[in-house]
Amino acid sequence: MSQNNPANELVLKGTTTIGVVCTDGVILASDTRVTMGYYIAHTAGKKVYKIDDHIGMTIAGTVADAQRVVDILTANAHLYKINMNRPIPVASAARLVANLLFSARYIPLSTQVLVGGIDDTGSHVFNLDPYGSLHEEKMISTGSGSPVALGVLEDKFKENSTIAETLPIIARAVNAAMKRDVASGNNYNIIVINQHGYTELTTEEKAKLLHAGS
Repeated sequence: MSQNNPANELVLKGTTTIGVVCTDGVILASDTRVTMGYYIAHTAGKKVYKIDDHIGMTIAGTVADAQRVVDILTANAHLYKINMNRPIPVASAARLVANLLFSARYIPLSTQVLVGGIDDTGSHVFNLDPYGSLHEEKMISTGSGSPVALGVLEDKFKENSTIAETLPIIARAVNAAMKRDVASGNNYNIIVINQHGYTELTTEEKAKLLHAGS
């Protein structure tokens, strides 16, 4: 385990991802810089993925491992909808990812993910580590920029806030991490999941949020 344990080095990877629960939905966010050590491999990497209209997923760590998890979850979410004639519950989607990560624990998938969405039981965000540990959170950040992002979130974020109230805080948290973490940067994406579905904010909307949060 000690000789073949990429999960131990996950903290050294790039990325800042954020997931928060609001009274009317969920917000997921990330930066877009993709790094290989000190080498910037991509400046517009995708780190928040749409699983279904009511579920999204953020990734941090090794991109190939994370994309495999995204593909498996997306396929199973669609199969669930076909077989059961209803969307997969957020908790069930998170548990599926947990089982996948745990089954590969001897050669871990070097990724930490957040699964967030809204269903009949409300809004949920789940944090999963490379070994499949599953924790439901109200506010969480992962990746190398998470200490900076959490500093902003723990200061400003309040439970039982609306999406509109929380969005400027999320933009400020990601922006702060991009400025202070060398492995995070270039740009950022913010996703809102509510009763209207899965929506990615435009560049103009994000700029307004930063101005409002300043």
